[in-house]
Amino acid sequence: MIQQNEIIMFLLGMGCMVFILLNKREVKRIPVAKILIAGFYVLLAGYVFTILEGLFWKDFLNILEHICYTVSSIIMAVWCWKISIYKKDAK
Repeated sequence: MIQQNEIIMFLLGMGCMVFILLNKREVKRIPVAKILIAGFYVLLAGYVFTILEGLFWKDFLNILEHICYTVSSIIMAVWCWKISIYKKDAK
């Protein structure tokens, strides 16, 4: 069963993706932007899996969803670490 909050999170994520694609030049100005964007795309994949698990392959897609959330968190943590090093090097 698909829940309303899952659809809302997916729609918000798609809105962010559209923003990123429309403002690609400005987004690339963020230090180490590729890592940040990669983390967002993995998070968005998790949102897709959470909706799909309500339709079929519940257990398998649930595992993929949580793997995506974990990997996304790790990627975002790496981005935070790299940006802190970037800030130190800029001084």
